[in-house]
Formats: sequence, C-alpha cells, structure tokens
Amino acid sequence: MRVVTVSREYGSGGGEVAARLARRLSWQLVDHEVVVRIARELDCSEEEAEARDERSEGLVGQILSVMPLVEPAGFVESLGIPGSAAHDYQEAVRHVVEAAAATGRVVIVGRGAQFLLADRRDALHVRVVAPVDLRIAYVAHREALDVLAARRRIEQKDRDRMRYTQSVHHHHPSEAHLYDLTINTGILDLDAAVDLACLALQRKGERLGLPAAELGPAAGLARYPAMPGDFTAMR
Repeated sequence: MRVVTVSREYGSGGGEVAARLARRLSWQLVDHEVVVRIARELDCSEEEAEARDERSEGLVGQILSVMPLVEPAGFVESLGIPGSAAHDYQEAVRHVVEAAAATGRVVIVGRGAQFLLADRRDALHVRVVAPVDLRIAYVAHREALDVLAARRRIEQKDRDRMRYTQSVHHHHPSEAHLYDLTINTGILDLDAAVDLACLALQRKGERLGLPAAELGPAAGLARYPAMPGDFTAMR
C-alpha cells in the first residue's frame, strides 16, 4: 500500500485523524504541503497558491448557486479570475496528488484525492464523519466560536465542498462506494479511528495480489443450501 486518502466532514476531526495516522505510520502528511508544491508548479508565491486553494471551493459554489446555467469558465472570468488560472490550479492539484501517490508512504487530506486516485488498488480511501451537533461542538471549541457561528461555518463548508466535488469530479463527496472505510467519530474517539484505518490498510494490502475473481463479498462463500424464501415467493 502506498497512499491513504482522507476525506472528512468539517468538524468531524478528520484532519486530526489524518495527522495522527501519518505519525503512527511514519508516513508523510500531504496537506499544506500540497499548497507548497502547487506554488512551485504554477511558479507563484505560496501565499497566492494558498489563496487559490482556499477560494477554489467557494468559487465553484458561487458559480453553481448564483448562475447555475452559465458555463463555469465564463463566470470565473466575470469574477476577475481567468478560466485558465482555475484550470491550471486543478491540473496542478492533480499532478501533485498523483506525484505524491507515486512516491508512496503518504496520507493525503482532501483535495479530491479519493477521486484522482480512485483507480489505484494500492490506495486506501477513508471518510471521516460525525453527527452535526458534535461537529458544531468541535468547531466551536477548536476555533473559539459561539455555537451559531460554528453552525454557519460548517454549513458553508459543507455547501462549498459538495459543489466543488460535483463540479470538478462529478460526484457527491458522501457517496459510500468512493471509500474503503467510513468512520463515524460520534462515539469512537480519534485514536480508535486511527486504529481502524491502520487495520483496513493492513487488510487491503494483504489482498492486493489477488486476482479480481477472488475479490468481493462472495469470495470464499458457498452457495445458499436452498433458494432464499423471499426470492421463491417472488417467482
């Protein structure tokens, strides 16, 4: 196994899970490092790349919520950001994520890595979620916000991420089949989430060499001794 991608609901503790997982594995955490590498690819300052990284989700959100029938490139230009710059940014993200995966031993947080690396069998894709009331409590505590401000921040982040992934990758980030493992931190603590990710990484790695015919939920199972009753009733 060469890479773990971590997608997370804002306020679920997913970023902290990714950081702890990287430390546990002694792997490289690719989070802000993405921004640094993108700055090099685009030949711009780290601050400029950071601004693009922070604005990209919100920008797509504006495109879809304000002018849903307009071509995105045209609306980007109307906001004063050339469509080519947005394209260049996405291409740089793709190059950096794929290069990190090729290097191996990396934990990549966000950046659509679960989509960009979906075809890699040597990648483990993890999603971290939590009930919204606990996410509000997490954000309020970590960011020193009141409850109302924390709720608004979560709602905005959720909208931006959903619109961004639907526009750029044509998927909703919560689609279950995108992930090998989804962890709810509503009761499980963050170290337990890391434990589960490590176990899944080990078990998936053990099955990498198997042919496709030996994978899937039917692997190793015998046929039912008789036709299921509900199927018989439907005939």
